[in-house]
Amino acid sequence: MRRVLFVILILVLGYGVTAIACTSIMVGKAASVDGSTMTTHTCDGSYDARIQIIPGGVYAEGETTSVYKGLCQAGIPGRTVTYVGEIPQAPVTYTYFHIGYPFMNENQVIMGETTWSGKRELRNAQGWMTIEQLQVFGLQRATTAREAIQIMGELAEKYGYGDGGEGLTIIDGEEAWLFEIAGPGPFWSPGSDEPGAVWVAQRIPDDHILVHANRSRIGEIDLENTEYFMASSNVHSLAVELGFWDPDSGNPFVFYDAYCGKIAFYNTRREWRVYDLLAPSLGLDPWAERYPLSVKPDNPVSVHDLMMAKRDYYEGTEFDLTVGMAAGPFGNPNRYATPASVRPAGVNYDGWERAISMFRCSYVFVGQARSWMPAAIGGVLWFGEDAPHSTVYIPFYAGITSVPTSFSQGARNYFDRTSAWWAFNHVSNLVDLKFSYAIPIVKAEYEKFESEFLANQPSIEKAALVLYEDNPALAIDFLTNYCNTIANRVVDRWWKLADELIYTLNDGYFNGSSVGYPTWWLEEVGYGDTTRR
Repeated sequence: MRRVLFVILILVLGYGVTAIACTSIMVGKAASVDGSTMTTHTCDGSYDARIQIIPGGVYAEGETTSVYKGLCQAGIPGRTVTYVGEIPQAPVTYTYFHIGYPFMNENQVIMGETTWSGKRELRNAQGWMTIEQLQVFGLQRATTAREAIQIMGELAEKYGYGDGGEGLTIIDGEEAWLFEIAGPGPFWSPGSDEPGAVWVAQRIPDDHILVHANRSRIGEIDLENTEYFMASSNVHSLAVELGFWDPDSGNPFVFYDAYCGKIAFYNTRREWRVYDLLAPSLGLDPWAERYPLSVKPDNPVSVHDLMMAKRDYYEGTEFDLTVGMAAGPFGNPNRYATPASVRPAGVNYDGWERAISMFRCSYVFVGQARSWMPAAIGGVLWFGEDAPHSTVYIPFYAGITSVPTSFSQGARNYFDRTSAWWAFNHVSNLVDLKFSYAIPIVKAEYEKFESEFLANQPSIEKAALVLYEDNPALAIDFLTNYCNTIANRVVDRWWKLADELIYTLNDGYFNGSSVGYPTWWLEEVGYGDTTRR
C-alpha cells in the first residue's frame, strides 16, 4: 500500500523538470597561477541577466524575510515569481549580487550553478526553498564557502527543498566546495521532524580543478573527514527508504548513483572537454561514462584559461561543431533544440552535441577569490552577458556599490536598446548569419578589451589597495567608477559593432563582396543538379 501511495504522491507533488543547461568549472588555490580560488558559470537558458547589488543590513529580533519561487526567471516573458512565506531574518546580512542565480557577496564568497534534476521520486513541491533562494540566503549570511553550505543545508532541511537536483560550485579565498542537493521525497511535509532535503558537499584538493555539467558528481563520501565532507543527516537513510541503495548488498554508498544516476553524452562530453583542455596529459576517453570528480591540471590555470574554456565548442576534436553539414556552409557551431515530433525514427533524445558555449546562454562569469586582499578587492567576477563565444568578460569587484543601468535593468520581451544583454544577443545573432566570417571580427573585439582589462588588473588593484589602507570608502568609489566606466565602454562598442555587422553581412555579402559558399558544401547539397539536362 505504501508503494502505491508513493507513486500517487509522485504524480500529485511532482512538477516539470528544471532546464538542464549550465556548466561550471572550479579551481583550487594551488591549481591557479596566482593563488586565486576560482569558479565559473554559464547560465544557459532564459534567465534573469540583470545584476542587482542588494545591500546588507542589521535587523531587530523578530524581523522576517520573504521566500519566493521562480526568482531565477524574474522578468522573463511567461514566467512569474511566486511568494511562498516568511522565515526569520538574520541579525546581520551582507551585501550580495543578485541575478538569475545570485553569484557573489561582499565577503568574496562566489557561487556557480548547474542543474542535475535527479530522480523524480525525490520531488516534493511542498518545499519552500529553490536553489536560487538558497543562494540568496547563503550569500546574505555567510562569510565563507563552508558557512554558506551549512546555512543553505539547514534552511533546506527545515523549510523543505522544492526544486530539482542542483549543484553549486562555491569558493572563498581559501577553499573550493561542490554542494549538491535534492528534494526529500514525496512523504515529507512542512513541520515534519525529518529533513526536508538531502544534500552533500565535498571540498576539492587545493591543487585540483573540477567540472560540473548537469549531473551529480559526488560519489563515495567519508563523513568522518569533516575537512572535506558535509552532508544532511538523512544522506544514507533516505536512499534506503526510497529503495535507491541497499546497505546489505555489499555495494558502497555512492551519492550520484543513489540520487541522480544520470549518464549521457550531454553531460560527459563537457566534463571530458574541460579536462581535455586543462589536463590533456590524462588522455581521458571522450566516450567514458564517468570521470574523476577533480584532477590536477597540467599547468596552473589562469582567468584567461577559464574564459576560453567557457567559449569552447570542441574545436579541433572529433566532435568539432564548426564542421560538417550540421554546421552549414559557414561553420556555425550552434545547434538548436529539436522537438521529438521532427526527430528521425529511432532517435528518442536530442541528438546534437552539447557545447560548453551555448547560443542561448543568458550570462557567463569567471569568479576569483583571493584571501590575501581585502574581500572588497580580492573578490572579482568577470561577467559577460549572453553567449560566451560572442561576449566580453568585464570585471566587477566584490566591493563595488553599483553597476551601469544597462546591466541592472532592461526588458526581455522586446528588443530593448537600454539593455546590455540585448547588445550582446544582437551581435551574437548577426554572427550566426555567416559565422566563419563574422566570429573573427567579434573575437578581435573581445580580445582587445579583455587583454586591456587583464593587463591593467594589477595596477588597478595596487591603486585600490593603497587607497584602502587610508580610506576604504575611497577605494570602493575608485573600483566602482572603474568598473562602470569600462562596462559602459564595452556596451557602447557592442551596439556600434552590431550596426557595423548589419552592413558587413548584408544580403549574404561580406563587406560588399560576394563570397558564395564553400565548394564542399555546394557538392554536398547538389549544386547544379536541377539545372542540368
